[in-house]
Amino acid sequence: MPFLSEPPISVKIRKMKERVRWEDPLITQRGIDQTRMVIDDGFAENPEFSFLVIGDSGSGYHRGYNPQRKIAELMLAHKENSSFVLHTGDVIYLVGSSEYYPKNFIKPYREFLLGGEEPKRIAYDRMTFTLPILPVPGNHDYYDVSLILGLLAQTALPFRRLLKSQIDFDVMLHGSFQGKAYAQAFLDYLKAFQNQAELGRHLDRYYTAKTDTGRCLSYQPGRFTRLPNRYYTFRYGGIDFFAVDSNTFNAPLPLPTTRKGKAYRRELEKRLLQLEQEKEQILDTSGNLDPNLPEEAEYINDLQAKLEQIDEMELDINKQLASNETTVTDFEQLDWLKQKLIASWHTKEVRGRIIYFHHPPYVTEATKWYQGQTLAVRRRLRQVLDEVSSAVGSLPEGRPLVDLILNGHAHCLEYIRTGDTGHADSHLNWIVCGGSGYSLRRQRIEGPELTETFEDAAGISSRKIAESLLFVGREGQGKNKRRPYSFLRIDVKEGRSPKFIVRPFIAEWFQHEWNSSAMEPFVI
Repeated sequence: MPFLSEPPISVKIRKMKERVRWEDPLITQRGIDQTRMVIDDGFAENPEFSFLVIGDSGSGYHRGYNPQRKIAELMLAHKENSSFVLHTGDVIYLVGSSEYYPKNFIKPYREFLLGGEEPKRIAYDRMTFTLPILPVPGNHDYYDVSLILGLLAQTALPFRRLLKSQIDFDVMLHGSFQGKAYAQAFLDYLKAFQNQAELGRHLDRYYTAKTDTGRCLSYQPGRFTRLPNRYYTFRYGGIDFFAVDSNTFNAPLPLPTTRKGKAYRRELEKRLLQLEQEKEQILDTSGNLDPNLPEEAEYINDLQAKLEQIDEMELDINKQLASNETTVTDFEQLDWLKQKLIASWHTKEVRGRIIYFHHPPYVTEATKWYQGQTLAVRRRLRQVLDEVSSAVGSLPEGRPLVDLILNGHAHCLEYIRTGDTGHADSHLNWIVCGGSGYSLRRQRIEGPELTETFEDAAGISSRKIAESLLFVGREGQGKNKRRPYSFLRIDVKEGRSPKFIVRPFIAEWFQHEWNSSAMEPFVI
């Protein structure tokens, strides 16, 4: 039985455009760039600043402990010295339903919100941040609930009896409504205006920042904290930040029609059957556990996370099986990223570039490297960077094309450095920050080195293209199981070639106790 459903890419794109009134006549007449914003905090020109990074956080309560809240508490020590928080996606688990924003976002991060001393009075679509939290959407922020699960989840006890399970699914009748809840929570939801006069007054009040691409939204901490679009860019301290929605260019490439391709299709179909059997076994196992016993309660948490992981794997396999030459890819966004990166390299005052989005192109977490979505995102980002590299020519002068790429999706903290990939994503720094609240996962048994198969005139060969230099995820078994949740503080130093000091912070749940620590910083 499928637990989750995901809207097609074409629907995601269309719905999100409608929500921000993409290129409405009143917007184009004013020369407004709907993909750009300015953080109007009075410090955006400072060459030295700090920011925080979290991801895959929105899980709310775990039986016996709340990792998301613990991470938020650790972040508070850095709030006054940080300019903003980047969120790499999956703001809400299990699906991005509006009903779960109070529990899974507003309450845990209440100190970052205006009026946070009374979090129950804050509406999810009226949040104002005292310290900017700047997310990109994750796949769970787009997820909806299968009809059967939505109906059954309304009455937990009959649902458990039907499944013979102790697992509580963190869902209600519906899901995200194709990303609507995320859009209402974070985007400037222009669709809500009833007439053009109201829209015009709003644009003249808040789209007042002036840049080289025209007017744009002015993000004002503590007053007006909305994002212009699902993907956007802003400049801070001479660094260009590019927030990208990878959910609309992650469709797997069509399977080959060769004998090898057909054999792979059969393997995928067989794997689907195996995953369904694993689901049934998990549900049977959970039915024999007692949630009132701490160790068994944690085991139920793990089983629930395993079910979500299986559902995500099934979605990925079904995407691969359904992929064809007509599969939609968000080329409009990819072209936007290419053009913005090229323009950034031709802007003298820009001294560095950071991209952040949800799905990691490089990762060693156990379930992600072999997913069709990982390969699709990697190939499409490579195409963008290859074209940027060709366009800017010798401008980088030995500097990296992009200084840092941040992702989530994999529930861990990981630092990866690419080697020679044969593309413009060679020798770049990649950090996966996806361990900030939801159940953690392990590193794959193959270890930290990533290889790729190449085919040329000499034949088919495999070579190392990247290596994981740091991995923080679940470790151990039984009573010795460690759950190190994480976030990052990144300090940006002045200089034409900026230095980034990355400081990982850990809140580890071990033997029913929390232990907090700061790992050794590393420099990029």
